[in-house]
Amino acid sequence: MKFKAPKWLSVAPVAAALVISLAACGGGSSEPSGTATDALAGSDQKSLDSFTTADVTPLDKIDKSKLGLITDGTLRVGTLSDAPPNIFIDPSGKFTGYDNELLRAIGDKLGLKVEFASTDFSALLSQVGNKQFDVGSSSISTTDARRKTVGFTNGYDFGYMAVVTKSDSKITGFGDIKEGARIGVVQGTVQDDYMTNTLKIEPVRFPDYNTVYGNVKNGQIDAWVAPSQQAEGQVKDGDNTKIAEKVVNTQNFTAYAVNKDNQPLIDALNSGLDAVIADGTWAKLTAEWYKDRPTAAEQTPQGWKPGSKAVQLPAK
Repeated sequence: MKFKAPKWLSVAPVAAALVISLAACGGGSSEPSGTATDALAGSDQKSLDSFTTADVTPLDKIDKSKLGLITDGTLRVGTLSDAPPNIFIDPSGKFTGYDNELLRAIGDKLGLKVEFASTDFSALLSQVGNKQFDVGSSSISTTDARRKTVGFTNGYDFGYMAVVTKSDSKITGFGDIKEGARIGVVQGTVQDDYMTNTLKIEPVRFPDYNTVYGNVKNGQIDAWVAPSQQAEGQVKDGDNTKIAEKVVNTQNFTAYAVNKDNQPLIDALNSGLDAVIADGTWAKLTAEWYKDRPTAAEQTPQGWKPGSKAVQLPAK
């Protein structure tokens, strides 16, 4: 997938060099140019229901020999290394975060080993599509455009979008994002699509979350339109930055990506997901990794819930 060439002259030299480096990145795999997705729109429950399965295959009926795995008995997972609290590498060198720990729990239910490898988000979906990875784990929003490249499990999360700025910035939220502002995004994300196709503003694209946030801190860009989970993982006391605004986005749930022709693996992961929802693991991990979601009310906003239509969260 190709993006329009950036407006070089509107970008500060350091940021421009970073954008130049993106031209050499692996093929993007997200929203095609010209396909608008209003990432700030409210939840369309009817649309979400059309992609959510009615129920799942019982775990004891899953045939692990038919999952089409690269290595029998092992889920090979492409993920990111720099996006806490969802997907990152901890100081000990372990791939961790909400998405990855949830996937480990799902793997345990299926009796599968889970192995992670780091990649760039701009390349992840195409790598899943061509079977370099069995699964993509990266807080992936399930847009219609992405469904042309990969298949998805049922949803396990929703998200917020956020605007991150310097503490003294005149940009106070989404309403202040105008043509001429230097707005950073991570290449290939829903935020990239929102800037390019909904707002019709060419953003400054970066390969990862650490780099785009660093350019907010040093003033090379005016703001970063971010998944709010990653924004909260980056913004720290003493950075002279802030989350200026965040808006709930349940229009497209978050799910794991799988080769779209591998329905047995999608079905198996859905079974494992329902199992960790039913036994309370999903709620426990959600509260652990999202400090602002301690109870079911915060974990299931606007009628959204994880997993299949049949699974129920355990009663408290």
